[in-house]
Amino acid sequence: MEGRMFGLETPLMTALQHLLDVPDSESGGAGNAGGERQGPTRAYVRDARAMAATPADVKELPGAYAFVVDMPGLGSGDIKVQVEDERALVISGERRREEKEDARYLRMERRMGKLMRKFVLPENADMEKISAVCRDGVLTVTVEKLPPPEPKKPKTIQVQVA
Repeated sequence: MEGRMFGLETPLMTALQHLLDVPDSESGGAGNAGGERQGPTRAYVRDARAMAATPADVKELPGAYAFVVDMPGLGSGDIKVQVEDERALVISGERRREEKEDARYLRMERRMGKLMRKFVLPENADMEKISAVCRDGVLTVTVEKLPPPEPKKPKTIQVQVA
C-alpha cells in the first residue's frame, strides 16, 4: 500500500518503507551471489520492524527519566533490559504463538514476534541506578538522573601588603 494515500510521503517514511520491502536476495542471504552485502541484513530489517511496531513513551521527571513500553502478553522473564555501548538503553522481548494441537487460528490480529526499542540516554543519566517494573503488559524503565554539579566557588586569595 502506498504511503501517498495517507499523506505519508516524508523521507523517514520512504526510508522505512524501503527497509521493510527488502527481498531476501538483497539482504545478504543465500540468494546473494559472491557473498557480498548489498543491502541491510535480515536481522537489521527484523529489528527495524520490531522498533517501528513497539510503542513507547519517554517522560522526564524531576529526578529521573521514565521509558514506558507496551509489552503485551510477555512476563518479566521474557523481557530484557540492557545498556549497550555505555549510553544505549535496549528494551527487547519476543512474543510467540501459543501452539495447541486441537486448535487452529481462524483469525490472528495480535502481533507476534520480536518487540524492541533503543534509546540513547542523556549525559546526566545515572547508569548505576536503572530499574524496570512490568505491570499489566506495560514495562516502565526508570533511569535516575545524576545530581547536578555543584557550582564552583570562587577561590579567594589573600593579598599581602609589602
